Amino acid sequence: MRTLALWIAQGFGIGRIPVAPGTFGSALGLLWFALLLATGNLWLYLLGTLLGFGISVWLCGIAEKILQKKDPSSVVLDEIAAIPVCFVGWVAKWWMAHQSLPAINSLFTQKTWYWTLLIFVLFRIFDIAKPWPIRGSQALRGGWGVTIDDLLAAIYVFVLSFVFLWLF
Repeated sequence: MRTLALWIAQGFGIGRIPVAPGTFGSALGLLWFALLLATGNLWLYLLGTLLGFGISVWLCGIAEKILQKKDPSSVVLDEIAAIPVCFVGWVAKWWMAHQSLPAINSLFTQKTWYWTLLIFVLFRIFDIAKPWPIRGSQALRGGWGVTIDDLLAAIYVFVLSFVFLWLF
C-alpha cells in the first residue's frame, strides 16, 4: 500500500522525471481538469476538485514519511490537484453563459488556447515564486504543507484569471 501511495503521490511516476517535475505534474493536472469537465456536471466538478485536495493532503503526507523529506520535488499530486482550481474562473464564466460546463475541446480552440496556456504558466510562476502567504504555508505539517501552497497559488491564478476573463 505504501508503494501505491507513493506512486500516486508522484503523479503515477511522472514526478520522477529529473527535470521540472512540478511542470510535468501540472501538465498531468490538465488531464485531471479535463476528466472533471467530462462529467458535464458542475457539482461533480466541484466535488472532484475538493476530493482531489483531500487525497493530495493524505497521500503527500504519506509520501513525505516514506521519502523522509519535507515537500519532495518528486511528489506532484499537489500540482495535479491544484490545476482545476486555476480554471474555476473560466468554468464560472462559461457556466453563467451556458448553464453547462465547457467541453474539453473548448480549452484549445483558436480563441481560447492562449487562456489555457496563460493560466497554466501563471500557476507555475506562483507555485515557484511563492509570494505571501504561499511560502509560509509550507510550514504546515505533513501533506497540508505540501498541498496548501499549491492551493494558494491556484487561488491567486483563479482570481487573476477571473478578473481578466470578465474584463475581456
